[in-house]
Amino acid sequence: MCDGGCHDCESASARPGGKRGTSGQAIGHSRGGMTTKILALTDALDNLVKFVLMPGQRHDTKGVRELIADVRFDALLADKAFDVNWLIQELDTRGAQVVISQMPRRRAPLEIDREVYKWRHLIENFFCKLKKFKRIAMRSDKTDSSFVAMIYLAAGVINSR
Repeated sequence: MCDGGCHDCESASARPGGKRGTSGQAIGHSRGGMTTKILALTDALDNLVKFVLMPGQRHDTKGVRELIADVRFDALLADKAFDVNWLIQELDTRGAQVVISQMPRRRAPLEIDREVYKWRHLIENFFCKLKKFKRIAMRSDKTDSSFVAMIYLAAGVINSR
């Protein structure tokens, strides 16, 4: 018999069904703890074009195929994390200019346009503006769908300024 506490009582599980937690969400372990990576593509006016969420431990290049699929552009400006052969070949196939900072270990470094590379600050500026929204910087939303909605909302507010 239960006396209000029900600690010793046999009863049905309060949460029947599958496991709960972050297994289906883009949340993963990195050096700083549980994080989510936002891989974003912006245009020349610093407007968000497309983005992909990834768990914090995944390498940046894992989401690039999905990010650049069905998007037409003349050049891709990126940092050293994106200096991979398959991406450079993909950009060459598309006829897009490759403006990716080269890794020091690359045997045959590619010539990149240094003046165009200076414009990479636009994506950095976008992320600085995005991180001013506390819910995004702290990853306050538990589900990917609500986090994606917050990113779209924040991008809309950023573009309206």
